[in-house]
Amino acid sequence: MGKIVVVDDEKMVTSAFKTLLKVEGLTDAVFFNNPREAVEYLKTETPDIIISDFVMPEMNGLEFLKAAKKLHPEVSMILLTGYADKENAIKAINETGLYKYIEKPWDNDDLIINIKNGIERSHLLANLREKISELEGAKSKLEDYSQNLENMVKERTEELLSANSKLSGIINYCADGIIIIDNLGTILQVNPACENMTGLSSHALCHMRLQEIAYSENVDFNKVSKSKTGIFGLGPDKSEILIRDCYIRNSLSDKRIPVEINFASIVSEGKQKYVGVIRDVSYQKDTERLRDDFIATLTHDLRTPLLAVIQTLKFFLDGSLGNLDEKQSILLSTMLQSNEDLLGLVNALLEVYKFESGKLTLCKTCFSVKELIKQCYDELKPLAENKNIEFVLSCDIEDNIDIYADKSEIKRVMINLCGNAVNYTNKNGKIVIFAKAQAGDFIFSVSDNGNGIPKEDIPHLFTRFSQGTSKKRSTGTGLGLYLSRQIVEAHDGKIWLESKMSKGSEFSFLLPNAVVKNVVNERQVVNG
Repeated sequence: MGKIVVVDDEKMVTSAFKTLLKVEGLTDAVFFNNPREAVEYLKTETPDIIISDFVMPEMNGLEFLKAAKKLHPEVSMILLTGYADKENAIKAINETGLYKYIEKPWDNDDLIINIKNGIERSHLLANLREKISELEGAKSKLEDYSQNLENMVKERTEELLSANSKLSGIINYCADGIIIIDNLGTILQVNPACENMTGLSSHALCHMRLQEIAYSENVDFNKVSKSKTGIFGLGPDKSEILIRDCYIRNSLSDKRIPVEINFASIVSEGKQKYVGVIRDVSYQKDTERLRDDFIATLTHDLRTPLLAVIQTLKFFLDGSLGNLDEKQSILLSTMLQSNEDLLGLVNALLEVYKFESGKLTLCKTCFSVKELIKQCYDELKPLAENKNIEFVLSCDIEDNIDIYADKSEIKRVMINLCGNAVNYTNKNGKIVIFAKAQAGDFIFSVSDNGNGIPKEDIPHLFTRFSQGTSKKRSTGTGLGLYLSRQIVEAHDGKIWLESKMSKGSEFSFLLPNAVVKNVVNERQVVNG
């Protein structure tokens, strides 16, 4: 419970104390019959309470307690006095700040209670002193912090002003337009570059709507600005959006400027806002148009001489211009194959140009998709047999089902996907062609058990001039899958790939709402 020091020159008294404290369970006690020895002890040890007799030789209780007080000011002290020494006890209380004085003979219960209370008092005083020391330390730190706070605030303010100055310089002198709008598309702030693009001042632009100065072929600003989720519907899962094929109206020149706008969601003053960077892509558009026109012109002009060369080589090979020996026949066959490959590349480039420039109009008709799939299958089956590939057709489509699409373009996609499967599947492999009509949609897929395609290469396979994968390069034009994607997307469909290394790949495409029933066939079945 606490360490007790008892000092009395009579051994009988200290012996009685020892017995009494032991009975009460207060075993951590030290007893002295000489006060000077007790003083030496207190120099190295800290008790919780000190009990001292008043009348002692060499050093009386008042002198002893004064010495103890200097060493341990928070320790509770009890003075034992006779009745005649009562005045001296009161003096000791006043001079040394005694906790209690007890007259002899004492009551044991009262003595024990005072001892326990004194120990608790010592603990409280020690804790209080510790807290006071902590508070003084905290106060000192607070004073130091208060002294430095003004300098810190000043330095931070200077940093913020410098950063704000740099940011303002970047915004004001940035070649790209910068615009800030609220959740409904109302313009809040613009930079000078945006003013130049629109031909309007900042004052005129603010409080206008975004759809009043910009329009896009992909995004309807009027609809998105009325959305419950705010403009673009940007939320926690999507904090950025890039709008391509967008145009800014210039009120002075009445021209439309092709731009790309990259919007990012921000929170300012507790409200959701959007900052957009508007980039003028007029130069890029002109460059792309010149490039595409050049390719279109070049490829178109190449077709005529290539067709002439191919036809001439065919005249030689079919004997129309005389007999050929074996070496001549092999040489001319090689030349014919190379020219046909070159013509295929020219035709592919023309098709790509037509799709990208919007000059190709789909010629949609209703036709039997089952017959088309069978036709593609029959054309490629000999190639598969040459490599001893198991070529399987699984067509889950009824005979009276047609699809409404461009037949020749859809055939091009099917031939390309199936042809790739045959080319890249190892000998003795297996290819499965599967097609079905589901809820008005047409789904076509080609799966193989080839080497598979690395995951990192999949996103690049449907891009222009994709040359196979990082594991195996292709000798083709790199336009087949890209053109297939263009054709499928022109039908509002989608094309995708699923592949696992060493297990194979599956290419699929879907044409939404393309399935129609052939009423004529249905009537023939009923009449028959």
